[in-house]
Amino acid sequence: MTTQLERPVTTTARTAPAPATAPDTRAASPAAPALPSTRPLYVVKAGSATLDRGTLHKELADLVARGARVLLVAGGATGIERHYAAIDRPMPHLRLTNGDLVRYCPPEEMTHLVDAYERVTLPAVERELRALGLTVFTSVAARGGLVSGRANRPLKAVSGEGRTLVVRDHRAGVPTDVDVDGLTALLEAYDVVCLSPPVADPAGGAPLNVDADVLAAVLTGALGADHLRLVTGTAGLLTDPDVPDSTLFDAYPGEGAKYAGGRMRQKVRAAEIAMRDSGADIAITGPHTMAVPSGWTRFWRTKEPAADLGLLTRVACVPSVSRDEAELAAYLAEWCRERGIDAHVDEVGNLVATRGDGPRRLLLLGHLDTVPHHWPAEWRDGELWARGSVDAKGSLANFLEVLAHADIPEDAQLRVVGAVEEEISSSKGAFHVRDRYPADAVVIGEPSGSGTLTLGYFGLFKLRITASVASGHSAGMDAVSAPDHLIDVLGRIRASVLAEAPDALSAVIDVRVENGRERSTAVGILNFRVPPKVDVAALTAAALGHVTDDVRVEVLRATPGHAGGRAGALVKVFTRAFAQAGIRPRFVVKKGTSDMNTLATTWHDVPMVAYGPGDSSLDHTDEERIDPMEYRTARSLLADAVQRWFALTAPPALPDLPEGSRR
Repeated sequence: MTTQLERPVTTTARTAPAPATAPDTRAASPAAPALPSTRPLYVVKAGSATLDRGTLHKELADLVARGARVLLVAGGATGIERHYAAIDRPMPHLRLTNGDLVRYCPPEEMTHLVDAYERVTLPAVERELRALGLTVFTSVAARGGLVSGRANRPLKAVSGEGRTLVVRDHRAGVPTDVDVDGLTALLEAYDVVCLSPPVADPAGGAPLNVDADVLAAVLTGALGADHLRLVTGTAGLLTDPDVPDSTLFDAYPGEGAKYAGGRMRQKVRAAEIAMRDSGADIAITGPHTMAVPSGWTRFWRTKEPAADLGLLTRVACVPSVSRDEAELAAYLAEWCRERGIDAHVDEVGNLVATRGDGPRRLLLLGHLDTVPHHWPAEWRDGELWARGSVDAKGSLANFLEVLAHADIPEDAQLRVVGAVEEEISSSKGAFHVRDRYPADAVVIGEPSGSGTLTLGYFGLFKLRITASVASGHSAGMDAVSAPDHLIDVLGRIRASVLAEAPDALSAVIDVRVENGRERSTAVGILNFRVPPKVDVAALTAAALGHVTDDVRVEVLRATPGHAGGRAGALVKVFTRAFAQAGIRPRFVVKKGTSDMNTLATTWHDVPMVAYGPGDSSLDHTDEERIDPMEYRTARSLLADAVQRWFALTAPPALPDLPEGSRR
């Protein structure tokens, strides 16, 4: 196989594997298994006709700018035609017994096929992406066994005279094995990794030509990609191939095939494979772009058991680990606009959906992001199992359903924000909300169960401590290693902080060590959950008191706890809604932290509670699931509380005055 792939693989920038000698890219992998990246991974498949137009390259650059890893799978039909024309060689075809015409790929033809990718398609991709300032690795997937496959069985074809033939030397197959470590290393090293058919045949002989859409789907499953986009020349999957705007917007397993003909059959096949083997969100998009929502066919791997569970199900199906919220935000903004709701994605990526523009403002603040790692959402035993189903997509879906159906008085405004980065220390979305979207009362969307109202949260005090020592052998007399030093410092800082806040909870949540030539350092992240009313300035002073020449202390987060009372109007309307539903509620202050704390740093007089469906003990676990009745109960109760808040806070009616005397 290697000897047949003598053409150089094109590489640019950084230190790329030397391709001319058909490298084993697995040699570029680190000796130890790489830690899983939390950067989102897009697999984008595009044919050479789409790549010729150039639009997609800019869209790939935009994904990279958002922090995503990008694996482009390039099809090559146009490039192959150009190459065969350039070498003045007729392209052989086979007429199958079902009437389809396919490219004939005997062993002697595979060299020319590889040449077409390596001389025409891949250099063009490299050139366009480099012009946008991106670093690029391109290769046929057979190189170094990046992807291997299994040969198809012999084909039945029809000769020119109409006789049925059995063709045994057709080098076509399906991709089956992926060098995950090698590709992961490449994705970390380059802005864009671009692969194309063919793939290696571990049984030997010429490489195997494979369908590029199927190759993209197999890569999506093997690499655990977050998003798969199959970009085509039509506006998604058309229900009527003669009507360009007849896009099928939503497809479930087994439904797409009846609308697919020609090359679209392979895209639907690829989508089905990806739905079966991955937790990615999947779409056929076009024409020749990922940017037009009306040209998308989305594939949903699980179907809601009832219509009122549709939004919850779809929200759970779109992966949105922190810093990968853009796809979910865009989908929800479109969902809102379809219902006449003013909605947009703001500067930091928050979904902002609003009805009404009156002065009495109620804000429902949920969050879009989840913790890693997502898995395929599914309805199992009557419950929705999915990352984020509890924390906190159930709450956010309920917020939007209530927004869509609430009666908003003329002098009121109801706004839903789906914030980004709630699950990580930055809380970027909540800080933006605090400074841009004022409100008179706030409901935070966090799970505590449909029968519980959360009045407050502990605060978050988070430190990075770096301890360093002179490098030396650990067997030396009285030697103190960097980890030894760090452990000692962590203990002393923890004791000092807990002296100021005895009821705080603390944990070391990360440790790493770096050994340098002159000094070795150990870095630890020390996390405290501090009760409301604890003075975080005093905690900061206690921690910084341990700074020395070889100890550095950085305060990563110092957000105080916050808890409101039970006497405010917002609590009252929930209490009445609980009573109306026949629920005897629990009122709690939780030891976690939420975006409530961030708002409370400056919104001192704004009433806030948290409410949402689901068992919060399932948060951040692989057991995360939500019961539909729990979800429905919380939605109904929230809708009641919202209506009561608008009624309770309504200004007193003006007395009847003569016409013209109102001011």
